[in-house]
Amino acid sequence: MSRKDPCQKQACEIQKCLQVNNYMESKCEAVLQEMRKCCARYTKGRSICCSGFEREEREREKVKLASE
Repeated sequence: MSRKDPCQKQACEIQKCLQVNNYMESKCEAVLQEMRKCCARYTKGRSICCSGFEREEREREKVKLASE
């Protein structure tokens, strides 16, 4: 039996927001932030919905390390 993705609700909210706002991410910053918070609560790999946000976080870390 598979487990429900813990951040699926937030992922669906992002999709709804993007559709309503003609895919302008800037209009959905609040729901994107909620998704980031959800992804931060769970161990990496626990949520399929978080895979893009985990990749984004890794890229941010690379930039941060390169600038030090």
